[in-house]
Amino acid sequence: MRRRELLKAGAFAGAVAAFGPPIAEAQEGKANPELTPAQSGVDASNDLAAPGWKPKFLDEHQNETLIVLSELMIPATETPGAKEALVNRYIDLVLAAEKPEVQRTFLNSLSFLDGESMRRYKTAFRYLKREDQDDLLHALAYARAGSGWTGETATADPGHTHFESLKQRIAGAYYSSQIGEKELGWDGAFAHGPYKGCEHAEGSHK
Repeated sequence: MRRRELLKAGAFAGAVAAFGPPIAEAQEGKANPELTPAQSGVDASNDLAAPGWKPKFLDEHQNETLIVLSELMIPATETPGAKEALVNRYIDLVLAAEKPEVQRTFLNSLSFLDGESMRRYKTAFRYLKREDQDDLLHALAYARAGSGWTGETATADPGHTHFESLKQRIAGAYYSSQIGEKELGWDGAFAHGPYKGCEHAEGSHK
């Protein structure tokens, strides 16, 4: 299977939990000043695509690392990749309104990637040569298991766990974008037309 096909297969595992807005509050009509425009029901696509866009949550290094990582996971081929889909900006927007523990989990995974890069190559992930970036991601993509020959028991592989967490975020963001949805088969037409409201004259309802 191609890399894109593998990501499609797992793109929506946990996507609702990872990216869904707090629906209960929205349904109850409660205003939450911490919500992003998108979570409040406002179309923020123009803001994400603005030339002067700046991250709301990530710092400059984290944002640049996320751009490099997302483009490695979903590169541009015959269709646009993660960079064109503004995956980093979408993730930043969502994280800005997430709970602190969710934010820490994401930053920990991103930091782990840099830590492994420093340990193996003596420089941060975003500055590695392409082949070294690919080698590092390949090493993290497959969980290390205990050997049945030596009697080792399988233990959690933190590198693989962090890799999967980042991959899920990136794939979910990409396939939530118009670019990603079109790759999944969306024809660009919205299911519902404009809402016109009730067209009956006042008092003429049956």
